Amino acid sequence: MNPRQIEGSRYPAPAKLNLFLHVIGRRADGYHLLETVFRFLDHGDEIDIQSRSDGRIRLLSPLPGVPPESDLCWRAAHLLRARTGSRLGADIRLIKRLPLGGGLGGGSSDAATVLLALNRLWRLDLTRAELLPLGLELGADVPVFLFGRSAFAEGIGERLTPWTPAPAVYVVLTPPVHVSTPAIFSNPGLTRDTPSIKIAALFDGIGHNDLEPIASALHPEIAESLAWLGTRGDARMTGSGGCVFAAFPDRDQAVSVFDARPGHMSGFVAEGIDQHPLFDHAD
Repeated sequence: MNPRQIEGSRYPAPAKLNLFLHVIGRRADGYHLLETVFRFLDHGDEIDIQSRSDGRIRLLSPLPGVPPESDLCWRAAHLLRARTGSRLGADIRLIKRLPLGGGLGGGSSDAATVLLALNRLWRLDLTRAELLPLGLELGADVPVFLFGRSAFAEGIGERLTPWTPAPAVYVVLTPPVHVSTPAIFSNPGLTRDTPSIKIAALFDGIGHNDLEPIASALHPEIAESLAWLGTRGDARMTGSGGCVFAAFPDRDQAVSVFDARPGHMSGFVAEGIDQHPLFDHAD
C-alpha cells in the first residue's frame, strides 16, 4: 500500500425503492412536497475508499461525461472535509452497478456511503444527526441512506419516520433509459394535489407513483416494462424512473417471474432490507 494511503476498504451503497411516491404540493421555492416510503435492497453499487494522509481527494473511476465537481462522491468527500476541517484525503473508486437515471438512488446512495465511510476512516465521530444536513445539501434522496432505515418520508424527502414494510423479494426491471428528474417534475402534466395520507394508512398497502404517467409517456420502454410486469404483480415505477418493480413473497416466485421476462428486458432480483449495511458508522 502507498504510505500515503493509510486505511480503507470496500463499502456497499445499496439501491432503494420508492414503494409509492405521492406529490402533494409545491413549496414557494419550487421544491415539490412528497410522501413516499423508501426501502433498501440487498443490491447496489460498491465504493472502494482508501484514506490518504496527504489531503488529496481523487476519483479513480470517474463516470463518463461527469466532471469531478459534479460527481456526488467527490462532492460528498469535499463537503465533509470542509465542514470538519479534516486534513486527510481519500482515493475513491466507484464500482457502478445501478443504472444512471433509474430511480434507484444510485448517486445518492454513493454519496451517503462516502460520508459514512469517511466519517469512520477520518475518525470524525459525527453523529447521524450531524451527517443528515450534509446529506440534504447534496440531494433530497441522500438523507434516507444516512438515516439508515426504511422510512416514511415527507417534505422534500428529508422528514423521515422509521417504517418497516412487509418482507418481500422484488423483481426490478431496468429499461435502457436515463430519466431526467428535473424534466419529470417540471412537466406541465404532472399533478401536484394527491391527498396527504397518515402513516396508519400504510397498513392498507395504498399508494401509487404520481410521476409514472409522465415518465411512461416520455419513455415507451418504461411503459412496456410496466405493462409486462403488471401482468404478474403490482408493478410500479420507483422514484422518477425509469426502473420498475413488483414485490413477491419469496425468492423462488420472484426468480420464476424474472426468468420469464422477454429477452430484451434486463434487471435483477433483490430482497428488501430495512437497515443500511453501514448503519453502525454513525450513532
